[in-house]
Amino acid sequence: MIRPSGPEHAGERTAERPLKAPGEEAQERTPVSIPSLSVVIPAYNEAANIGRMVEEVVRDIGPLTSALEIVVVDDGSTDATATVVEGMTARFPCLRLVRHERNEGYGAAVFDGLTSATMDAVFFTDGDRQFDLREVRSLLEKFPSADLVVGYRSPRRDPLLRRLNGVGWSLLVTTLFGYTARDIDCAFKLMRRKVIDRLRHEVRSRGATFSAEFLVRAKRAGFSIVEVPIRGHRPRVAGSPTGARPAVVARAFKELLRFRVRLWHEGREKGKP
Repeated sequence: MIRPSGPEHAGERTAERPLKAPGEEAQERTPVSIPSLSVVIPAYNEAANIGRMVEEVVRDIGPLTSALEIVVVDDGSTDATATVVEGMTARFPCLRLVRHERNEGYGAAVFDGLTSATMDAVFFTDGDRQFDLREVRSLLEKFPSADLVVGYRSPRRDPLLRRLNGVGWSLLVTTLFGYTARDIDCAFKLMRRKVIDRLRHEVRSRGATFSAEFLVRAKRAGFSIVEVPIRGHRPRVAGSPTGARPAVVARAFKELLRFRVRLWHEGREKGKP
């Protein structure tokens, strides 16, 4: 079950923008801009990060659009993630919170964020503050000629085991479905609303396989995909990642297999191999 909360002011710009972090110069003006943009942030037990994350979105992405919306999806957190977000909605009227009663999985959080977003362009990233959000400008530069702009971490600032797992997962997805992107699970993607509208009833994975299915189906639907290197990837400084938990990994492989089978059946129904 999903419970939206927060003021109904999606798209309004807050008067407190731009913010300036301690010891950090204000972001220089840039000619790159977009009329309206939703920023979707899935979060699970990110109380230590989510407040700063919202501030960074407002400071670094806010000046790039005339209408900003921030949608934080709390995926059944057991810490104060939702409380922190709710406490910021008065300060940032463009901020909305979507809550899951229980932990439903990474893909479910991303899906509900994307489908809850209201702007013409939608960007999503994780709430762990591992990305320098100023690099959204690199995605916007490619956006006029693409339906979906996908970042890839270059380099990826994660422990060796997580990097190896990521490479292995991408190779497996490419082997099963063909090439879509070099860093499939990179949470730094910008897309047009028509991509979400087209795929919202087709993408069924709600765990870690979500990004893979979303990209595969986007490519098969004929949407143009452009990849961009993201150099501002940082080590996690607070909170704990959950992607390597056995239950999460097992669910990912089950969903991947089910997706492969569904595509075979869909192909047969359409008379394709």
